[in-house]
Amino acid sequence: MKYLNEFRDGDTAQKLFREIARVTTKPWALMEVCGGQTHSIIRNGIDQLLPDGIELIHGPGCPVCVTPLEMIDKALAIAAKPGVIFCSFGDMLRVPGSEKDLFRIKSEGADVRIVYSPLDALKIARENPDRQVVFFGIGFETTAPANAMAVSLAAKDNLDNFSVLISHVLVPPAMEAIMTSPINRVQAFLAAGHVCSVMGYWQYPALAERYGVPVVITGFEPLDVLDGIRRAVMQLEAGTHEVENAYGRVVNFEGNKPAQEMLRRVFEVTNRMWRGIGMIPSSGWRLNEEYRYYDAEYKFEVNGIVTKESSLCRSGEVLQGAIKPTACPAFGTVCTPRSPLGATMVSSEGACAAYYNYGRFVNIVDMATA
Repeated sequence: MKYLNEFRDGDTAQKLFREIARVTTKPWALMEVCGGQTHSIIRNGIDQLLPDGIELIHGPGCPVCVTPLEMIDKALAIAAKPGVIFCSFGDMLRVPGSEKDLFRIKSEGADVRIVYSPLDALKIARENPDRQVVFFGIGFETTAPANAMAVSLAAKDNLDNFSVLISHVLVPPAMEAIMTSPINRVQAFLAAGHVCSVMGYWQYPALAERYGVPVVITGFEPLDVLDGIRRAVMQLEAGTHEVENAYGRVVNFEGNKPAQEMLRRVFEVTNRMWRGIGMIPSSGWRLNEEYRYYDAEYKFEVNGIVTKESSLCRSGEVLQGAIKPTACPAFGTVCTPRSPLGATMVSSEGACAAYYNYGRFVNIVDMATA
C-alpha cells in the first residue's frame, strides 16, 4: 500500500485544493475523459471541494457505456445460438440490450462465461474444438492490444472455432466530437492516463492547438486528479493551451510501440456508433481484411437487428456531459444498479453508477431529520 498511499495523502490534497483556489479567478468547465477518473472524483468528493465556479463535466470515457445498443443486441443473438460459448468481461453481462441482457440469455440456457482476458477465451476454444467460442472485444485503446494479440494467435494456430465481436472505440476522435458539438461547454480536458500509456500523447498537441483547449494527461488516484485539475486551471487562467503529462510515472510521449504495432497489424480504423451519442467518424477499430475470418459479425451474419432504447433513460445526455446523472428523472427510482435502464448505471466506470454507489442521490438534510 506504500506507493498507493503516496497518491492519497490528505495533507497534500489540502495543499492542492488551496493552490487551485488561489489561482482561480473565473469559472471554468473541465471534462475528465475517463470513467475511472469520474469514480475517483465522486468517491473522494473532489468536485464538492473545488472552488465555486470550477465544474467537472463527466465525459464519455466508459467503454461499456458507449458500446452501441445494436452491438449489445448482436452479442445477445450470437450468445443464444446453439453450439456457441460466449465469453465476456463481467461488467458487460448486466448491460441492457433492447429487451434482455447477457445474464438473462445465460439464465435461458446460453453458455455465457465471464473471462478476465481474451487469452482465457482462446484457451476455452482450444479445449472445445467442437464449439464456436466468441469473445466480446470492447473498450478503448487500453484493452485493444490484448484482443489483437488473441486474434493474431488464433490465426497463427489456424484455430477456426474462435472469433471476436469487436466494438473498440478511440479517444481522440471522441474529444474532437465533443469540441465540435453545438452544446459543448468543455474548456479543458483531463485525458485518460491508461489510454496514453498505450498510445502515448503524440495525437493531442494538434487537437489542443486546433481548438485552443488545454489537455492534461491525468492518472486516477485522488492526487493525480487534483494535480491534473490544478494544471488545467493554471493554463486556463494564463490563456494557454498546451498538452501536459501529469502521469509521467506511467506515460511517455510515444507510448507503447510494440502494442501500437500489434494494433496496426490486426485492426483498421472505421466509423463507429457510440451509444447515446451517435456516429463519430474514424472513432473505432475493426479487424482488417487479413483477419476478417475471426470477426464474429461476419461469421454469424447477425443482420437485421432492430434496436429499442428506453424512453425514460437520459444516459446519452450524461455521456455527452450535457446533464449530471441526478438530472435524469429515472435515476435512483426506476433505474438502479439492480434494474438498469442504461449502461451508465451498471458499468463499473459509468457516471450514473458512481453517483448511485456513492450516495449522490441522497439528501443529507432529509436523512438527518428522518
